[in-house]
Amino acid sequence: MEKRSSAATRIAAALALVAAVLVCVVVGAAALNGSSSSDRQGGQQHAKKQKKPRTKAKTYTVESGDTLTAIAHKTGVPVAEILALNPEVDPQILIAGETLKLR
Repeated sequence: MEKRSSAATRIAAALALVAAVLVCVVVGAAALNGSSSSDRQGGQQHAKKQKKPRTKAKTYTVESGDTLTAIAHKTGVPVAEILALNPEVDPQILIAGETLKLR
């Protein structure tokens, strides 16, 4: 009979270990994601405040070292829209002095 209680104890210990690991994973994921509702709402408000409004300018003159991503951040116009408005522009090779349409 001692073997049966020993086996039951081992199974219970294994289940307890699995449960402890699951709890650690859930708590860790919640901490990384900021799962409390007040954190989520505050984060959403913070993200809304950081969003830069679109520029009213119709064009942008490329400066030395500019990338499409940097231009998109400066102007508030998405990269996809800049590319759609300027199909002749190679996104990998922007030339300083080149003028891009923003609207």
